[in-house]
Amino acid sequence: MQLRVLPDHYAIVRLDPGSELPDWVDKGPFRSVTRTEHEVSVVCRDHDVPTGESAERGWRVLEVIGPLDFSLVGIVAALVVPLSEVEIPVFVVSTFETDYLLVREADVEAACEALEDAGHAIAA
Repeated sequence: MQLRVLPDHYAIVRLDPGSELPDWVDKGPFRSVTRTEHEVSVVCRDHDVPTGESAERGWRVLEVIGPLDFSLVGIVAALVVPLSEVEIPVFVVSTFETDYLLVREADVEAACEALEDAGHAIAA
């Protein structure tokens, strides 16, 4: 697969269940919102998140160049297994067209190297 590293740094934010989305969520080229009965999880640009929010900061996003067909099998496994083998934590977001891997800024270089070693291409 071919991936690219998105610009910017990202945060993974937890909001209370049923929360209205603050304006800062809907900024930037990439953001994701997932609602469950237990929480609202948001992925958005780090610098858009106000101080005091419950957030894990300092993530980078690797986008799988898509669109991917729904009949494909093992896409996420093919990406996550090489990262687990070099002990890199990952947060995965899937959309209708593709998948995104979030890795910590400190791990982005090693993650790209592990993915390339596994046969994936990282676009410049």
